[in-house]
Amino acid sequence: MPHATQHADAAPDVAAADLDLDTALRGGPFHVALRAAIAARGLPLQRVQHHLSRYGVKVGVTSLSYWQQGARRPQRPESLRAVRALEEILQLPDESLIRLLAEADERSARRPATRSYRSLVEASDVLDRLLAELGARLDCGLHMLGHHERVRIGARRELAARESHHIVRAHEDGVDRFVAVHHGDPGCAPERMTVHALDNCRTGRVRWHRQTGVVVAELLFDTRLRAGDTFLFRYGVEDGTAGASREYLRGFGPAGGQYALQVRFDERALPVRCHRFTQHSAAAPRSGRRELALTGRHHSVHLVEPRVRSGIVGIAWDWE
Repeated sequence: MPHATQHADAAPDVAAADLDLDTALRGGPFHVALRAAIAARGLPLQRVQHHLSRYGVKVGVTSLSYWQQGARRPQRPESLRAVRALEEILQLPDESLIRLLAEADERSARRPATRSYRSLVEASDVLDRLLAELGARLDCGLHMLGHHERVRIGARRELAARESHHIVRAHEDGVDRFVAVHHGDPGCAPERMTVHALDNCRTGRVRWHRQTGVVVAELLFDTRLRAGDTFLFRYGVEDGTAGASREYLRGFGPAGGQYALQVRFDERALPVRCHRFTQHSAAAPRSGRRELALTGRHHSVHLVEPRVRSGIVGIAWDWE
């Protein structure tokens, strides 16, 4: 009797799992359909990996986990062979998973382009004007020894906020401020953003430009530095005023110290892939592309430049 009772209780769960799988296979996206198929068959990832090896396909358990989380998407020929094998192993209709991948690629092709050369040049021109209004220059008499940025992407895929921690050394006497620059995503509302002084500084004058989304803010120190003095300070920017964010980049003039960038995603809005990139200038093509894997628990990616050079460095990501 106990066995009969358990079987009867399990039947609705199986039916529900099959219904979820049918829905996922019709509408996607790929990672949701794959996760639903694996759950419906009740296979742990180690068993899925074992079945794939019998098809002559080698895929790590970590990669399978990333695929079903949406942290990565199969692209290489070997990975696509694995997807076709998965359709058989998981008893799915032919081309069902491959079709979802193809549809995702089509959406990627229609995705709006990253920041254009023109937009970066316009922002640079605006920045020069705003700095002139403040009577400031970009380096503020400081050399960067270290700069750690943390960017937070919200549940709507928006650039919600960022925080910057600076370690600097004065190269002239009398330095008592720094000018922070924030460049929001297209369609942002800089008048609704807020700059917060967090450590060893306070917020002074703030200027912004609506069309380009550029914000500049004075961060006033409580001391005047002499040449050779080092200083640490931290500030944050609350943004969240634009649509889906697809990249974050930082431009550098003269060579400097270490730069680290961390981008953290809300668990309700995870990208399908992330990569780092560099550019020698706004007009140059992007290079140095390298895929970045999301951390499992905190859903973040990062890059570290031990010593920055003149140019641009950043992280970009793709949504499903």
